[in-house]
Amino acid sequence: MATRNAPAGGMAGETVTTIEPFLLSVLSSRLSAIVREMNATLMKSSRSAVIKNARDFSCGLLTYDHRLLSVEDCIPIHITALDLTTKPITEFFDDIREGDAFINNCPYTGNTHHADMTLCVPVFCDGEPLFWTLARAHHADIGAPIPTTYLPEARTIYEEGIHLPCVRIQEGFKDKADIIRMCRMKIRVSDLWYGDYQAQVGACRVGERRLKELCDRYGRATVKAFIEEWMAYGERRMIAEVRSLPKGTWRFETRHDPVPNVAEDGIPVRVTLSIDPDEAMITVDATDNVDCVPGGLNLTEATALAACRIGVFYNLDPDLPHNEGSASRIRILLKDGSALGRPAYPVGTSVATTNLTSRLITAVASCFSQIGEPHGMGEFAYSQALGEAVISGTDPTQGDLSKGGQPYVNQIFLGYGGSAGLSGYDGWLLSGAGCDGGQMSVDSVEINEAMYPMLVEERRVAVDSGGPGEFDGAPGIAGTYRPLVGAMTVYWGSDGDITPARGVRGGGDAATSGNWHRNRDGAVTQLVTFGDVTIGPDEAVLFRACGGGGYGDPYARAPERVLRSVRRGWISPERAREVHGVVVRPSPAIGGWDLDEAATAERRANHSPSS
Repeated sequence: MATRNAPAGGMAGETVTTIEPFLLSVLSSRLSAIVREMNATLMKSSRSAVIKNARDFSCGLLTYDHRLLSVEDCIPIHITALDLTTKPITEFFDDIREGDAFINNCPYTGNTHHADMTLCVPVFCDGEPLFWTLARAHHADIGAPIPTTYLPEARTIYEEGIHLPCVRIQEGFKDKADIIRMCRMKIRVSDLWYGDYQAQVGACRVGERRLKELCDRYGRATVKAFIEEWMAYGERRMIAEVRSLPKGTWRFETRHDPVPNVAEDGIPVRVTLSIDPDEAMITVDATDNVDCVPGGLNLTEATALAACRIGVFYNLDPDLPHNEGSASRIRILLKDGSALGRPAYPVGTSVATTNLTSRLITAVASCFSQIGEPHGMGEFAYSQALGEAVISGTDPTQGDLSKGGQPYVNQIFLGYGGSAGLSGYDGWLLSGAGCDGGQMSVDSVEINEAMYPMLVEERRVAVDSGGPGEFDGAPGIAGTYRPLVGAMTVYWGSDGDITPARGVRGGGDAATSGNWHRNRDGAVTQLVTFGDVTIGPDEAVLFRACGGGGYGDPYARAPERVLRSVRRGWISPERAREVHGVVVRPSPAIGGWDLDEAATAERRANHSPSS
């Protein structure tokens, strides 16, 4: 490590530390470890299943001037525009002090959507503010008129529940009792909410302590020099990555399913991707999209910006530093007042992290498919079907029995879709939609049944639900569940029931998603794409999440891969034959299926991609 005099314009007497490469690696790894410890603190100390079991949360570090510094094992839609969350704090407050904490869940002050409460803690080192620690978590209830955090028909934020636009919730390391009291009064499962909030506080304070220890060990000058070199390293890596791509402009369009009373004809999603290797810049233009719709599907600025960045990063080297340096080489163009841009206050945005966000991510990602192999990927699964529903009710066997029992509200994650195929790789089972990026966990059936008065009758891979290709899209998950006692209200808002995940470069589309109700006499009827239903113990709901789109000609898929999918039960022998041209036969010796090489060769002999 060496020092040099400050450049022109620097502070008098200040020295700037030059960071050696080994120290850059050490300090960047230390930041990753700090974020992982924050994640572990939040997960292990939270109370609601949506956070503890499904991991619907993310932690991160920013510089005090709002530059993304480090994230680890985080949900992409949570953290790819994290800088917007803290910027309003320094605009609203001129007296930020050590021991403060701010909470932000407002879609119009840089947050993702109202259910994602984000706790932000300023970190001071020797009296100087250097960092922000952030913990963002999806809460089970946020005080909406009905017990769900997804409200597609909520035309304005006034119908969504409580909003805290960068509110100072701690001062001198202590809660502000009036803010806590207001939240507890408004939110249904207030003890659950407060426990989850305290878990977020714990995560941010752990990060704060570790950053202080880092500054004490290496000194502020070294840490500040590291920050600048880390950002510059991220930008250098990104410049090299962009310059390896061809120059050109590509366009992709997909469409969200119709939503009754909000978007009767569906919502088109259009993007244009331009790559300029000379300038080392990627531009994503999302301005050619419809104005805000009268409901909660509108994106926030944070989710629109993040979705465009995510679609790009999905097609680049996964080892790129995900910091402000790399993000600075992606230019995003958004339109004010657009359903896929910056929303017009006070339109509703309660579904901003999932449905249209996933469509926008995959539209950007699929633009790369037009460049040619090995670039691009099929469309991710679209869902929010009943496998990801918000359930609510009262358990008459728990809590204060004199008051009817213990109320519950929670979003379950019993099953969702998978990712798309891409060159060299099949889709990832249970990755979730494009906004999740495989970072969430599917609920344990046993834990859900222990926490809530419910029975999961079935959960399985939905056969033939992934899009076929040389590299298959992953299949979706199907299942059935019902309450054991009392009535259970179930809210869902699925996409992909009509327009499924599409394949690219000759790949096939995934199967659609779907939702059904089984009534008392056993009759099963299909449900609408968005809605709610209240069921008793002698009724049930059924779901099927769609899979991911395929990549490349299905007949080019290696027969051994097809055989493996048949043996797993992911595709049927009929699909293997008709779609992939692979013939399998029962094999009593192994109790399963084996490849008929001669029949496969004969069937594939006259095939061409256009046939």
